[in-house]
Amino acid sequence: MESSCLNYSHVLRKPPSVFSSRKVKLQQWCTFPFPLQKKNTTKITSFYLNGTFSTSNRKSSLFPKCQAVSIENAVSVHSEIGNEGIGIVSFLQGKNFLVTGATGFLAKVLIEKILRTNPDVGKFYIIIKARDDEAAKERLINEIVNTELFKSLQEIHGNNYREFMLKKIIPVLGNVRETGIGIKPEIAREIAEEVDIIVNSAASTTFDERYDVALDINTLGPYRLMSFAKRMKRLKLFLQVSTAYVNGQRQGVISERPFGLGDTIASEISSSNYCPVLDIEEEIKLAFSSTAKDDASNVQEMKDLGLKRAKLYGWQDTYVFTKAMGEMIINSMRGEIPVVTIRPSVIESTLKEPFPGWMEGNRMMDPIVLYYGKGQLTGFLVETHGVLDVVPADMVVNATVAAMAKHGSCTDPGMHIYHVASSNVNPLVFSHLANIMLEHFSTSPYMDPAGQPIQVQPMKLFHEMSKFSDFIYADAMEKSAKVAGPVSNERVSDRLKALCMKLVEQAKYLATIYEPYTFYGGRFDNTNTEELIDEMSEEERENFQFDVESINWEDYIANVHIPGLRKHVKKGRGMP
Repeated sequence: MESSCLNYSHVLRKPPSVFSSRKVKLQQWCTFPFPLQKKNTTKITSFYLNGTFSTSNRKSSLFPKCQAVSIENAVSVHSEIGNEGIGIVSFLQGKNFLVTGATGFLAKVLIEKILRTNPDVGKFYIIIKARDDEAAKERLINEIVNTELFKSLQEIHGNNYREFMLKKIIPVLGNVRETGIGIKPEIAREIAEEVDIIVNSAASTTFDERYDVALDINTLGPYRLMSFAKRMKRLKLFLQVSTAYVNGQRQGVISERPFGLGDTIASEISSSNYCPVLDIEEEIKLAFSSTAKDDASNVQEMKDLGLKRAKLYGWQDTYVFTKAMGEMIINSMRGEIPVVTIRPSVIESTLKEPFPGWMEGNRMMDPIVLYYGKGQLTGFLVETHGVLDVVPADMVVNATVAAMAKHGSCTDPGMHIYHVASSNVNPLVFSHLANIMLEHFSTSPYMDPAGQPIQVQPMKLFHEMSKFSDFIYADAMEKSAKVAGPVSNERVSDRLKALCMKLVEQAKYLATIYEPYTFYGGRFDNTNTEELIDEMSEEERENFQFDVESINWEDYIANVHIPGLRKHVKKGRGMP
Protein backbone atom coordinates (compact mmCIF):
# COMPACT_ATOMS: atom_id res chain seq x y z
CA MET A 1 0.00 0.00 0.00
CA GLU A 2 1.47 3.33 -1.07
CA SER A 3 1.53 5.90 1.72
CA SER A 4 1.37 8.68 -0.88
CA CYS A 5 -2.13 7.55 -1.82
CA LEU A 6 -3.50 8.31 1.63
CA ASN A 7 -4.90 11.44 3.22
CA TYR A 8 -4.11 11.27 6.94
CA SER A 9 -5.62 14.62 7.87
CA HIS A 10 -8.36 13.07 10.02
CA VAL A 11 -5.73 12.06 12.53
CA LEU A 12 -3.67 15.20 12.14
CA ARG A 13 -6.54 17.38 13.38
CA LYS A 14 -7.81 17.42 16.97
CA PRO A 15 -8.94 13.78 17.51
CA PRO A 16 -10.73 14.55 20.82
CA SER A 17 -13.18 16.83 19.00
CA VAL A 18 -13.68 14.15 16.37
CA PHE A 19 -14.66 11.72 19.11
CA SER A 20 -17.11 14.12 20.74
CA SER A 21 -18.73 15.40 17.56
CA ARG A 22 -19.22 11.96 16.07
CA LYS A 23 -20.02 10.28 19.41
CA VAL A 24 -17.25 7.72 18.95
CA LYS A 25 -16.10 5.80 22.03
CA LEU A 26 -12.56 4.55 22.42
CA GLN A 27 -12.80 0.79 22.66
CA GLN A 28 -10.52 -1.70 24.39
CA TRP A 29 -8.02 -1.67 21.53
CA CYS A 30 -8.27 2.09 21.16
CA THR A 31 -9.62 2.28 17.64
CA PHE A 32 -11.49 5.12 16.04
CA PRO A 33 -13.28 5.49 12.69
CA PHE A 34 -11.24 6.94 9.88
CA PRO A 35 -13.95 8.08 7.45
CA LEU A 36 -11.77 9.46 4.67
CA GLN A 37 -10.88 7.30 1.72
CA LYS A 38 -7.68 6.61 -0.10
CA LYS A 39 -7.41 8.75 -3.14
CA ASN A 40 -7.60 5.55 -5.17
CA THR A 41 -9.83 2.79 -3.82
CA THR A 42 -9.36 1.36 -0.32
CA LYS A 43 -11.40 2.88 2.48
CA ILE A 44 -9.68 3.04 5.86
CA THR A 45 -12.13 2.08 8.59
CA SER A 46 -10.13 2.03 11.83
CA PHE A 47 -6.81 3.22 13.18
CA TYR A 48 -5.07 1.40 16.04
CA LEU A 49 -2.73 2.89 18.58
CA ASN A 50 -0.13 0.22 17.78
CA GLY A 51 0.37 1.87 14.39
CA THR A 52 -1.80 -0.30 12.15
CA PHE A 53 -5.08 0.42 10.43
CA SER A 54 -7.74 -1.81 8.92
CA THR A 55 -9.44 -1.20 5.60
CA SER A 56 -12.72 -2.03 3.93
CA ASN A 57 -11.08 -5.01 2.19
CA ARG A 58 -10.30 -6.47 5.67
CA LYS A 59 -6.55 -6.07 5.34
CA SER A 60 -4.43 -4.45 8.01
CA SER A 61 -1.40 -2.35 7.21
CA LEU A 62 1.25 -0.47 9.09
CA PHE A 63 0.55 3.24 9.47
CA PRO A 64 3.80 4.67 8.02
CA LYS A 65 6.01 6.93 10.11
CA CYS A 66 3.26 7.59 12.63
CA GLN A 67 2.98 7.22 16.35
CA ALA A 68 -0.02 7.73 18.61
CA VAL A 69 -0.04 8.51 22.30
CA SER A 70 -2.74 8.68 24.95
CA ILE A 71 -2.66 11.77 27.18
CA GLU A 72 -5.32 12.28 29.84
CA ASN A 73 -7.89 10.15 28.03
CA ALA A 74 -7.37 12.06 24.79
CA VAL A 75 -5.59 10.68 21.79
CA SER A 76 -3.20 12.78 19.78
CA VAL A 77 -1.40 11.62 16.68
CA HIS A 78 1.97 12.90 15.55
CA SER A 79 2.86 12.36 11.93
CA GLU A 80 5.84 13.01 9.75
CA ILE A 81 3.74 12.44 6.66
CA GLY A 82 3.40 15.31 4.24
CA ASN A 83 -0.16 16.24 3.34
CA GLU A 84 -0.72 18.28 0.22
CA GLY A 85 -4.28 19.03 1.30
CA ILE A 86 -6.88 20.40 -1.08
CA GLY A 87 -4.47 22.50 -3.13
CA ILE A 88 -6.24 25.82 -2.64
CA VAL A 89 -3.46 28.12 -3.82
CA SER A 90 -2.62 26.08 -6.91
CA PHE A 91 -6.29 25.80 -7.85
CA LEU A 92 -6.90 29.56 -7.69
CA GLN A 93 -3.90 30.44 -9.83
CA GLY A 94 -5.05 31.99 -13.09
CA LYS A 95 -8.76 31.42 -12.41
CA ASN A 96 -11.28 34.01 -13.61
CA PHE A 97 -14.44 34.77 -11.62
CA LEU A 98 -17.87 36.19 -12.28
CA VAL A 99 -19.21 37.64 -9.02
CA THR A 100 -22.65 39.07 -8.28
CA GLY A 101 -23.29 41.12 -5.16
CA ALA A 102 -19.60 42.07 -5.26
CA THR A 103 -20.07 45.42 -3.50
CA GLY A 104 -21.78 43.64 -0.58
CA PHE A 105 -20.24 42.83 2.78
CA LEU A 106 -19.28 39.18 2.31
CA ALA A 107 -18.24 39.29 -1.35
CA LYS A 108 -15.77 42.08 -0.67
CA VAL A 109 -14.12 40.03 2.08
CA LEU A 110 -13.92 37.12 -0.41
CA ILE A 111 -12.33 39.21 -3.15
CA GLU A 112 -9.85 40.77 -0.72
CA LYS A 113 -8.82 37.37 0.65
CA ILE A 114 -8.19 35.84 -2.77
CA LEU A 115 -6.27 38.86 -4.09
CA ARG A 116 -4.12 39.04 -0.95
CA THR A 117 -3.26 35.34 -0.74
CA ASN A 118 -3.27 34.53 -4.46
CA PRO A 119 -2.04 37.56 -6.47
CA ASP A 120 -1.61 35.30 -9.52
CA VAL A 121 -5.36 34.77 -9.70
CA GLY A 122 -6.97 35.85 -12.98
CA LYS A 123 -9.72 38.47 -13.18
CA PHE A 124 -12.86 39.21 -11.21
CA TYR A 125 -15.73 40.28 -13.46
CA ILE A 126 -18.08 41.89 -10.95
CA ILE A 127 -21.69 42.70 -11.78
CA ILE A 128 -22.52 46.24 -10.68
CA LYS A 129 -25.90 47.91 -10.94
CA ALA A 130 -25.39 51.47 -12.23
CA ARG A 131 -26.73 53.89 -14.83
CA ASP A 132 -23.75 53.40 -17.19
CA ASP A 133 -20.21 51.99 -17.45
CA GLU A 134 -18.61 55.09 -15.96
CA ALA A 135 -20.92 54.96 -12.94
CA ALA A 136 -20.15 51.26 -12.51
CA LYS A 137 -16.42 52.01 -12.45
CA GLU A 138 -17.02 54.81 -9.96
CA ARG A 139 -18.82 52.38 -7.67
CA LEU A 140 -15.92 49.94 -7.97
CA ILE A 141 -13.45 52.62 -6.89
CA ASN A 142 -15.57 54.08 -4.09
CA GLU A 143 -17.02 50.88 -2.66
CA ILE A 144 -14.09 48.50 -3.14
CA VAL A 145 -10.76 50.00 -4.20
CA ASN A 146 -10.75 52.94 -1.79
CA THR A 147 -12.21 51.16 1.24
CA GLU A 148 -10.39 50.38 4.48
CA LEU A 149 -11.00 46.65 4.03
CA PHE A 150 -8.31 46.58 1.33
CA LYS A 151 -5.63 48.42 3.32
CA SER A 152 -3.44 45.31 3.56
CA LEU A 153 -3.36 45.11 -0.23
CA GLN A 154 -2.57 48.82 -0.35
CA GLU A 155 0.43 48.19 1.89
CA ILE A 156 1.56 45.21 -0.19
CA HIS A 157 1.37 46.94 -3.58
CA GLY A 158 2.18 50.49 -2.51
CA ASN A 159 2.06 52.95 -5.42
CA ASN A 160 0.99 50.15 -7.78
CA TYR A 161 -2.11 49.32 -5.73
CA ARG A 162 -4.70 51.12 -7.87
CA GLU A 163 -3.22 49.74 -11.11
CA PHE A 164 -3.22 46.22 -9.63
CA MET A 165 -6.84 46.46 -8.50
CA LEU A 166 -8.16 47.89 -11.78
CA LYS A 167 -6.31 45.18 -13.68
CA LYS A 168 -7.72 42.40 -11.52
CA ILE A 169 -11.29 43.66 -11.00
CA ILE A 170 -13.41 44.42 -14.05
CA PRO A 171 -16.68 46.30 -13.40
CA VAL A 172 -19.49 44.92 -15.56
CA LEU A 173 -22.70 46.89 -15.91
CA GLY A 174 -25.51 44.47 -15.10
CA ASN A 175 -28.40 43.48 -12.86
CA VAL A 176 -29.54 40.04 -11.73
CA ARG A 177 -33.13 41.26 -12.06
CA GLU A 178 -32.78 41.63 -15.82
CA THR A 179 -32.80 39.08 -18.64
CA GLY A 180 -29.29 37.83 -19.31
CA ILE A 181 -28.39 39.57 -16.01
CA GLY A 182 -28.34 42.81 -17.96
CA ILE A 183 -24.87 42.38 -19.48
CA LYS A 184 -24.00 43.85 -22.88
CA PRO A 185 -23.66 41.12 -25.58
CA GLU A 186 -19.97 41.74 -26.28
CA ILE A 187 -19.06 41.57 -22.57
CA ALA A 188 -21.26 38.49 -22.15
CA ARG A 189 -19.32 36.73 -24.91
CA GLU A 190 -16.00 37.56 -23.26
CA ILE A 191 -17.22 36.30 -19.88
CA ALA A 192 -18.58 33.12 -21.45
CA GLU A 193 -15.14 32.42 -22.92
CA GLU A 194 -13.04 33.35 -19.90
CA VAL A 195 -14.81 32.60 -16.60
CA ASP A 196 -13.96 29.51 -14.54
CA ILE A 197 -16.06 30.13 -11.44
CA ILE A 198 -19.37 31.88 -10.78
CA VAL A 199 -20.01 33.24 -7.28
CA ASN A 200 -23.60 34.31 -6.74
CA SER A 201 -23.61 36.54 -3.68
CA ALA A 202 -26.42 38.87 -4.77
CA ALA A 203 -29.39 38.78 -2.42
CA SER A 204 -32.12 40.76 -0.77
CA THR A 205 -31.58 39.95 2.91
CA THR A 206 -34.48 41.96 4.32
CA PHE A 207 -36.59 39.52 6.34
CA ASP A 208 -39.88 41.14 5.34
CA GLU A 209 -38.97 42.26 1.82
CA ARG A 210 -41.72 42.77 -0.75
CA TYR A 211 -42.57 39.33 -2.11
CA ASP A 212 -42.11 40.34 -5.75
CA VAL A 213 -38.73 41.98 -5.08
CA ALA A 214 -37.43 39.05 -3.02
CA LEU A 215 -38.52 36.54 -5.66
CA ASP A 216 -36.94 38.61 -8.42
CA ILE A 217 -33.53 38.71 -6.69
CA ASN A 218 -33.33 35.56 -4.56
CA THR A 219 -35.21 33.07 -6.78
CA LEU A 220 -35.23 34.39 -10.34
CA GLY A 221 -31.72 35.83 -9.96
CA PRO A 222 -30.19 32.34 -9.63
CA TYR A 223 -32.34 31.18 -12.56
CA ARG A 224 -30.97 33.92 -14.80
CA LEU A 225 -27.41 33.33 -13.65
CA MET A 226 -27.57 29.56 -14.14
CA SER A 227 -29.05 30.14 -17.61
CA PHE A 228 -26.01 32.29 -18.38
CA ALA A 229 -23.71 29.63 -16.87
CA LYS A 230 -24.89 27.14 -19.49
CA ARG A 231 -23.17 29.29 -22.15
CA MET A 232 -19.74 29.22 -20.47
CA LYS A 233 -16.98 27.26 -22.18
CA ARG A 234 -14.63 26.60 -19.23
CA LEU A 235 -16.88 26.83 -16.19
CA LYS A 236 -15.65 24.62 -13.37
CA LEU A 237 -18.02 25.60 -10.57
CA PHE A 238 -21.18 27.50 -9.70
CA LEU A 239 -21.00 28.70 -6.10
CA GLN A 240 -24.20 29.88 -4.44
CA VAL A 241 -24.02 31.93 -1.24
CA SER A 242 -27.16 31.04 0.68
CA THR A 243 -28.04 30.97 4.39
CA ALA A 244 -28.31 28.19 6.95
CA TYR A 245 -31.80 29.48 7.72
CA VAL A 246 -33.15 28.14 4.42
CA ASN A 247 -33.81 25.14 6.68
CA GLY A 248 -36.85 27.03 7.85
CA GLN A 249 -38.73 25.67 10.84
CA ARG A 250 -36.84 22.39 11.00
CA GLN A 251 -35.94 21.47 14.57
CA GLY A 252 -33.10 19.61 16.27
CA VAL A 253 -29.84 18.87 14.49
CA ILE A 254 -30.25 19.84 10.83
CA SER A 255 -28.13 18.05 8.25
CA GLU A 256 -26.48 19.56 5.18
CA ARG A 257 -28.79 18.37 2.44
CA PRO A 258 -30.03 19.99 -0.77
CA PHE A 259 -33.58 20.92 -1.71
CA GLY A 260 -35.43 19.25 -4.52
CA LEU A 261 -37.85 21.25 -6.65
CA GLY A 262 -41.07 21.79 -4.71
CA ASP A 263 -39.76 20.56 -1.35
CA THR A 264 -41.40 22.19 1.65
CA ILE A 265 -40.54 22.30 5.33
CA ALA A 266 -44.25 22.10 6.17
CA SER A 267 -44.47 18.61 4.64
CA GLU A 268 -41.63 17.48 6.94
CA ILE A 269 -42.90 18.89 10.22
CA SER A 270 -46.68 18.93 9.85
CA SER A 271 -48.80 16.34 11.63
CA SER A 272 -51.65 17.04 9.24
CA ASN A 273 -52.47 14.76 6.34
CA TYR A 274 -52.71 17.81 4.08
CA CYS A 275 -49.75 19.94 3.11
CA PRO A 276 -49.82 22.60 0.42
CA VAL A 277 -47.83 21.86 -2.72
CA LEU A 278 -45.14 24.38 -3.59
CA ASP A 279 -45.12 25.38 -7.26
CA ILE A 280 -42.47 28.05 -7.80
CA GLU A 281 -43.94 29.20 -11.12
CA GLU A 282 -47.28 29.74 -9.43
CA GLU A 283 -45.63 31.72 -6.65
CA ILE A 284 -43.98 33.98 -9.22
CA LYS A 285 -47.28 34.48 -11.03
CA LEU A 286 -49.01 35.27 -7.74
CA ALA A 287 -46.45 37.90 -6.79
CA PHE A 288 -46.11 39.57 -10.18
CA SER A 289 -49.80 39.55 -11.02
CA SER A 290 -50.54 41.62 -7.94
CA THR A 291 -51.76 45.15 -8.46
CA ALA A 292 -49.50 46.38 -5.67
CA LYS A 293 -47.57 49.50 -6.60
CA ASP A 294 -45.14 51.69 -4.71
CA ASP A 295 -47.48 53.54 -2.38
CA ALA A 296 -47.17 52.65 1.29
CA SER A 297 -50.32 50.54 1.63
CA ASN A 298 -49.54 48.41 -1.42
CA VAL A 299 -45.91 47.95 -0.41
CA GLN A 300 -47.13 46.63 2.93
CA GLU A 301 -49.56 44.35 1.09
CA MET A 302 -46.66 42.77 -0.82
CA LYS A 303 -44.63 42.40 2.37
CA ASP A 304 -47.55 40.68 4.10
CA LEU A 305 -48.03 38.38 1.10
CA GLY A 306 -44.41 37.23 1.28
CA LEU A 307 -44.59 36.46 4.99
CA LYS A 308 -47.91 34.65 4.56
CA ARG A 309 -46.63 32.44 1.74
CA ALA A 310 -43.38 31.69 3.59
CA LYS A 311 -45.18 30.55 6.75
CA LEU A 312 -47.65 28.49 4.73
CA TYR A 313 -44.81 26.31 3.43
CA GLY A 314 -42.80 26.15 6.67
CA TRP A 315 -40.33 29.04 6.44
CA GLN A 316 -40.13 31.88 8.92
CA ASP A 317 -39.91 34.84 6.54
CA THR A 318 -39.75 36.00 2.94
CA TYR A 319 -35.95 36.16 2.83
CA VAL A 320 -35.21 32.53 3.71
CA PHE A 321 -38.21 31.24 1.71
CA THR A 322 -37.10 32.91 -1.52
CA LYS A 323 -33.47 31.87 -0.91
CA ALA A 324 -34.62 28.25 -0.50
CA MET A 325 -36.53 28.46 -3.78
CA GLY A 326 -33.36 29.85 -5.38
CA GLU A 327 -31.49 26.73 -4.22
CA MET A 328 -34.24 24.54 -5.70
CA ILE A 329 -33.95 26.31 -9.05
CA ILE A 330 -30.17 25.87 -9.15
CA ASN A 331 -30.40 22.17 -8.25
CA SER A 332 -33.01 21.52 -10.93
CA MET A 333 -31.06 23.36 -13.65
CA ARG A 334 -27.43 22.46 -12.91
CA GLY A 335 -27.09 19.41 -15.16
CA GLU A 336 -23.36 18.65 -15.42
CA ILE A 337 -22.27 21.88 -13.70
CA PRO A 338 -20.71 21.26 -10.25
CA VAL A 339 -22.50 23.35 -7.62
CA VAL A 340 -21.39 24.33 -4.13
CA THR A 341 -23.90 25.98 -1.81
CA ILE A 342 -22.44 27.78 1.20
CA ARG A 343 -24.97 28.19 4.00
CA PRO A 344 -23.60 30.50 6.70
CA SER A 345 -25.62 31.40 9.77
CA VAL A 346 -25.57 35.01 11.05
CA ILE A 347 -22.45 36.59 9.51
CA GLU A 348 -20.75 39.16 11.70
CA SER A 349 -17.44 41.04 11.77
CA THR A 350 -14.11 39.49 10.82
CA LEU A 351 -12.28 37.54 13.51
CA LYS A 352 -8.76 37.98 12.14
CA GLU A 353 -8.56 38.83 8.44
CA PRO A 354 -7.68 41.10 6.88
CA PHE A 355 -7.83 42.62 10.39
CA PRO A 356 -10.08 41.94 13.40
CA GLY A 357 -13.48 43.57 13.69
CA TRP A 358 -14.08 44.83 10.16
CA MET A 359 -17.70 45.03 9.16
CA GLU A 360 -20.04 47.11 7.08
CA GLY A 361 -23.60 48.05 8.00
CA ASN A 362 -25.67 46.69 10.87
CA ARG A 363 -25.87 42.91 10.81
CA MET A 364 -28.54 40.92 12.62
CA MET A 365 -27.58 41.31 16.28
CA ASP A 366 -25.97 44.74 15.95
CA PRO A 367 -29.03 47.01 16.44
CA ILE A 368 -29.67 45.20 19.73
CA VAL A 369 -26.03 45.67 20.80
CA LEU A 370 -26.02 49.37 19.90
CA TYR A 371 -29.40 50.23 21.46
CA TYR A 372 -28.34 48.44 24.62
CA GLY A 373 -24.99 50.23 24.80
CA LYS A 374 -26.72 53.59 24.43
CA GLY A 375 -29.14 52.74 27.23
CA GLN A 376 -32.11 52.73 24.85
CA LEU A 377 -32.87 49.01 25.06
CA THR A 378 -32.79 47.37 28.47
CA GLY A 379 -34.64 44.15 27.64
CA PHE A 380 -35.36 41.88 24.69
CA LEU A 381 -37.54 38.98 23.58
CA VAL A 382 -35.42 35.82 23.49
CA GLU A 383 -35.25 32.26 24.69
CA THR A 384 -32.88 32.73 27.65
CA HIS A 385 -31.09 29.45 27.07
CA GLY A 386 -31.50 29.67 23.31
CA VAL A 387 -28.61 30.07 20.91
CA LEU A 388 -27.62 32.87 18.56
CA ASP A 389 -25.82 31.17 15.69
CA VAL A 390 -23.02 33.56 14.72
CA VAL A 391 -19.99 33.12 12.48
CA PRO A 392 -17.26 35.66 11.59
CA ALA A 393 -17.13 36.80 7.97
CA ASP A 394 -13.53 35.70 7.38
CA MET A 395 -14.36 32.15 8.46
CA VAL A 396 -17.24 32.05 5.96
CA VAL A 397 -14.89 33.27 3.24
CA ASN A 398 -12.19 30.74 4.10
CA ALA A 399 -14.71 27.89 4.01
CA THR A 400 -15.99 29.20 0.68
CA VAL A 401 -12.51 29.25 -0.85
CA ALA A 402 -11.72 25.74 0.44
CA ALA A 403 -14.97 24.28 -0.92
CA MET A 404 -14.41 26.13 -4.18
CA ALA A 405 -10.96 24.59 -4.61
CA LYS A 406 -12.10 21.09 -3.66
CA HIS A 407 -15.07 20.87 -6.00
CA GLY A 408 -13.76 23.12 -8.76
CA SER A 409 -10.80 20.84 -9.32
CA CYS A 410 -12.83 17.65 -9.76
CA THR A 411 -15.37 16.56 -12.33
CA ASP A 412 -18.17 15.60 -9.94
CA PRO A 413 -21.32 17.45 -11.12
CA GLY A 414 -23.03 17.13 -7.75
CA MET A 415 -24.78 19.57 -5.42
CA HIS A 416 -22.54 20.08 -2.38
CA ILE A 417 -23.90 21.77 0.77
CA TYR A 418 -21.80 23.34 3.53
CA HIS A 419 -23.18 24.79 6.75
CA VAL A 420 -20.79 27.37 8.19
CA ALA A 421 -22.39 27.70 11.59
CA SER A 422 -21.60 27.49 15.30
CA SER A 423 -24.79 26.37 17.07
CA ASN A 424 -24.07 22.66 17.05
CA VAL A 425 -20.37 22.72 17.96
CA ASN A 426 -19.75 26.01 19.79
CA PRO A 427 -23.09 27.57 20.80
CA LEU A 428 -23.38 31.21 21.88
CA VAL A 429 -26.21 31.26 24.43
CA PHE A 430 -28.30 34.47 24.66
CA SER A 431 -27.85 34.81 28.41
CA HIS A 432 -24.08 34.55 27.90
CA LEU A 433 -24.22 37.22 25.16
CA ALA A 434 -26.16 39.52 27.52
CA ASN A 435 -23.46 39.13 30.17
CA ILE A 436 -20.69 39.86 27.67
CA MET A 437 -22.46 43.05 26.54
CA LEU A 438 -22.95 44.17 30.15
CA GLU A 439 -19.28 43.69 30.95
CA HIS A 440 -18.13 45.45 27.78
CA PHE A 441 -20.32 48.55 28.10
CA SER A 442 -19.65 48.77 31.85
CA THR A 443 -15.91 49.08 31.21
CA SER A 444 -16.10 50.85 27.82
CA PRO A 445 -19.30 52.90 27.97
CA TYR A 446 -20.90 55.07 25.33
CA MET A 447 -20.88 58.79 26.09
CA ASP A 448 -24.06 60.88 26.16
CA PRO A 449 -24.24 64.30 24.41
CA ALA A 450 -22.89 65.95 27.57
CA GLY A 451 -19.82 63.70 27.50
CA GLN A 452 -20.93 61.61 30.48
CA PRO A 453 -20.69 57.80 30.43
CA ILE A 454 -23.98 55.98 29.85
CA GLN A 455 -24.58 53.47 32.61
CA VAL A 456 -26.05 50.14 31.49
CA GLN A 457 -28.00 47.64 33.58
CA PRO A 458 -28.20 43.87 33.09
CA MET A 459 -30.45 43.16 30.11
CA LYS A 460 -33.77 41.59 31.03
CA LEU A 461 -34.74 38.68 28.80
CA PHE A 462 -38.42 37.92 28.13
CA HIS A 463 -40.20 34.84 26.78
CA GLU A 464 -43.50 36.56 25.95
CA MET A 465 -44.18 39.52 23.69
CA SER A 466 -46.86 40.96 26.00
CA LYS A 467 -44.48 41.10 28.99
CA PHE A 468 -41.70 42.50 26.84
CA SER A 469 -43.99 45.22 25.43
CA ASP A 470 -45.19 46.23 28.90
CA PHE A 471 -41.63 46.42 30.15
CA ILE A 472 -40.36 48.48 27.20
CA TYR A 473 -43.25 50.93 27.48
CA ALA A 474 -42.82 51.39 31.26
CA ASP A 475 -39.06 51.81 30.84
CA ALA A 476 -39.51 54.40 28.08
CA MET A 477 -42.02 56.41 30.11
CA GLU A 478 -39.70 56.36 33.14
CA LYS A 479 -36.86 57.72 31.00
CA SER A 480 -39.21 60.35 29.58
CA ALA A 481 -40.18 61.53 33.05
CA LYS A 482 -36.52 61.82 34.06
CA VAL A 483 -35.67 63.86 30.96
CA ALA A 484 -38.69 66.13 31.34
CA GLY A 485 -38.01 66.70 35.05
CA PRO A 486 -40.12 69.49 36.54
CA VAL A 487 -40.96 70.92 33.12
CA SER A 488 -44.72 71.42 32.94
CA ASN A 489 -44.86 72.45 29.30
CA GLU A 490 -47.46 70.15 27.85
CA ARG A 491 -46.06 70.38 24.30
CA VAL A 492 -42.60 69.33 25.48
CA SER A 493 -44.11 66.47 27.44
CA ASP A 494 -46.11 65.31 24.42
CA ARG A 495 -43.01 65.37 22.21
CA LEU A 496 -41.09 63.27 24.72
CA LYS A 497 -43.95 60.78 24.91
CA ALA A 498 -44.06 60.57 21.12
CA LEU A 499 -40.32 59.94 21.02
CA CYS A 500 -40.63 57.24 23.66
CA MET A 501 -43.44 55.57 21.76
CA LYS A 502 -41.29 55.59 18.63
CA LEU A 503 -38.50 53.82 20.52
CA VAL A 504 -41.02 51.32 21.88
CA GLU A 505 -42.32 50.56 18.40
CA GLN A 506 -38.76 50.13 17.08
CA ALA A 507 -37.98 47.67 19.87
CA LYS A 508 -41.20 45.73 19.25
CA TYR A 509 -40.49 45.65 15.52
CA LEU A 510 -37.00 44.23 16.12
CA ALA A 511 -38.41 41.67 18.54
CA THR A 512 -41.14 40.63 16.10
CA ILE A 513 -38.88 40.28 13.07
CA TYR A 514 -36.18 38.46 15.06
CA GLU A 515 -38.51 36.19 17.05
CA PRO A 516 -38.20 33.22 14.64
CA TYR A 517 -34.42 33.41 15.16
CA THR A 518 -34.23 34.25 18.88
CA PHE A 519 -36.50 31.26 19.59
CA TYR A 520 -35.04 29.04 16.85
CA GLY A 521 -34.97 25.36 17.81
CA GLY A 522 -32.67 24.09 15.08
CA ARG A 523 -28.93 23.43 15.33
CA PHE A 524 -26.96 23.30 12.11
CA ASP A 525 -24.88 20.18 11.64
CA ASN A 526 -21.61 21.01 9.90
CA THR A 527 -20.19 17.56 9.22
CA ASN A 528 -19.36 18.41 5.59
CA THR A 529 -17.57 21.56 6.71
CA GLU A 530 -15.61 19.68 9.38
CA GLU A 531 -14.57 17.06 6.83
CA LEU A 532 -13.43 19.84 4.54
CA ILE A 533 -11.11 21.03 7.32
CA ASP A 534 -9.87 17.45 7.75
CA GLU A 535 -8.84 17.33 4.09
CA MET A 536 -6.77 20.50 4.31
CA SER A 537 -3.03 20.56 4.91
CA GLU A 538 -1.64 22.14 8.06
CA GLU A 539 -0.55 25.15 6.02
CA GLU A 540 -4.02 25.50 4.50
CA ARG A 541 -5.67 25.29 7.93
CA GLU A 542 -3.41 28.06 9.13
CA ASN A 543 -3.99 30.32 6.12
CA PHE A 544 -7.68 29.51 5.55
CA GLN A 545 -8.95 28.97 9.09
CA PHE A 546 -12.67 28.29 9.60
CA ASP A 547 -12.89 25.98 12.60
CA VAL A 548 -15.79 27.58 14.49
CA GLU A 549 -15.05 25.40 17.54
CA SER A 550 -11.94 27.51 18.10
CA ILE A 551 -13.87 30.78 18.64
CA ASN A 552 -13.71 32.22 22.15
CA TRP A 553 -17.01 34.10 22.34
CA GLU A 554 -16.05 36.39 25.23
CA ASP A 555 -12.94 37.54 23.39
CA TYR A 556 -14.64 37.81 20.00
CA ILE A 557 -17.74 39.72 21.14
CA ALA A 558 -16.11 42.02 23.69
CA ASN A 559 -12.70 42.65 22.14
CA VAL A 560 -13.30 42.22 18.41
CA HIS A 561 -16.91 42.54 17.33
CA ILE A 562 -18.30 45.38 19.47
CA PRO A 563 -15.16 47.54 19.08
CA GLY A 564 -15.33 46.88 15.33
CA LEU A 565 -19.00 47.82 15.27
CA ARG A 566 -18.30 51.07 17.10
CA LYS A 567 -15.34 51.93 14.91
CA HIS A 568 -16.35 50.86 11.39
CA VAL A 569 -20.15 51.21 11.49
CA LYS A 570 -20.69 54.01 14.02
CA LYS A 571 -17.41 55.70 13.00
CA GLY A 572 -16.38 56.23 16.61
CA ARG A 573 -19.47 58.22 17.60
CA GLY A 574 -20.18 58.04 21.33
CA MET A 575 -16.66 56.88 22.17
CA PRO A 576 -14.55 58.70 24.75
